[in-house]
Amino acid sequence: MYEQACTTILVGKKATVDGSTMIARNDDTFMPITPQKFIVHPAVHGRNETLTSGKNGFTAPLPADGYRYQAVPNIEVAEKGVFEENGFNEKNVGVSSTESVYGNEHTLTFDPFVPNGLAEDSLPTMLTPFIDSARGGVEYLGQLIAKYGSPEGNGVLFNDKDDVWYMEIVTGHHWVAQRIPDDAYAVAANQVAIQWVDFDDPDNFMWSDGIQEFVAEHHLNPDKEGFNFRHIFGTDNEKDRHYNTPRVWYGQRYFNPEIEQDPQSSELPFICHAAKKISVADVEFVLGSHYNETKYDPFLNTPEAKKFRPISMNRTQNSHVMQVRNDVPAEQSAIMWMTFGVPAFAPYLPFHANVSETDPSFANTPLKHDMNSAYWLYRTLSMIVESHYADFVQDDIDYLKECRIELGQFVAATDEQAAKLSGDELTAFLTEQDKVMVAKMRDKAQALIGQLVTKGLTLSKLTYNVDINL
Repeated sequence: MYEQACTTILVGKKATVDGSTMIARNDDTFMPITPQKFIVHPAVHGRNETLTSGKNGFTAPLPADGYRYQAVPNIEVAEKGVFEENGFNEKNVGVSSTESVYGNEHTLTFDPFVPNGLAEDSLPTMLTPFIDSARGGVEYLGQLIAKYGSPEGNGVLFNDKDDVWYMEIVTGHHWVAQRIPDDAYAVAANQVAIQWVDFDDPDNFMWSDGIQEFVAEHHLNPDKEGFNFRHIFGTDNEKDRHYNTPRVWYGQRYFNPEIEQDPQSSELPFICHAAKKISVADVEFVLGSHYNETKYDPFLNTPEAKKFRPISMNRTQNSHVMQVRNDVPAEQSAIMWMTFGVPAFAPYLPFHANVSETDPSFANTPLKHDMNSAYWLYRTLSMIVESHYADFVQDDIDYLKECRIELGQFVAATDEQAAKLSGDELTAFLTEQDKVMVAKMRDKAQALIGQLVTKGLTLSKLTYNVDINL
């Protein structure tokens, strides 16, 4: 209904270099500019309020009590809806919502979408402040879908310190969720991703009430045996093979370079085991990729250069890697690495979950261009790099490397100091440290912009070398 185009990565704790869980997504919209802000909602108690969507008329009472939580909403709410998208709550439960997915006409015939049901624009608001675990998030959202229905197909990402879950809602009321094994990763890209469902394994699968009976009654299973969720509820068409499956292929190619696969295959696996352990930087690279070092890279002049839709796009409004670490105390363990720029060209900044507010440059995004705003600053940087890609890309690569080093040092130093604090004192410390980090990164981005503008002035085609002897 109001679906967006995104790319998702999920990683279990034994598949990462440091034992953390990770969920990650590019939040892509229909236009290059859909301004967002990054805020923290305080905890609430005794509230009496109803949520009403300006997009589809969905209406529901909000629970009286809710946890503090991060959110990345639109600033043009009346025109574009709220869409709070991603964030941790104070229990270190991460939610990223949503990866748009598409059910097929056979299943939607018998369980059509509910026009005024719970859509992406309202989903994080109805979910993130009210859950205590990743698994509990799936259960809670399942109850909401049973009660209100869904007007669209959505994939929702959850993580806590132990678990990573991916939930796909594909018709008005039916869904399946799968726990990503601890030693595995998964990539999804706007196509139903979950494959074989084991209904005898409730520890690793959850599903809507009656889904097996629904499929049997309406003769929806095309396979001779088993329950392949993708085959039953998903699509397999020409658009998928140009828009969706190549992104999954590239992510799997990066994590498993030893495996040869067809970028247009409809049978790319959902659950995968990487050739090496995965870092935050690895996930950031994939989210910022555009078929790098292949003939499909749109920056090349090959016949195939624009055959497939890349992962990183100018329409990516925010890209995030939500990490819950297990090697530091819980009060400082959850970090959301996020960029407002095009992820191919802009750095991911680490924001702690345990903060009371965000820096004004992230929290107060204006509608029009303003270099004091993080949203506009990093989108400006991205546009400048792309405008002279061949001449500027190495400068950008060097800049991003320096950022990763400095930000890694920031996290390590903050961890060391934070370990001595607790309670409100720790929250205040992390809040202030994140603001210091934002300021340093702002100065660094502005310096690169100045460097590139200066360099760009020498690249003008409106130049002429004058011989002074003439």
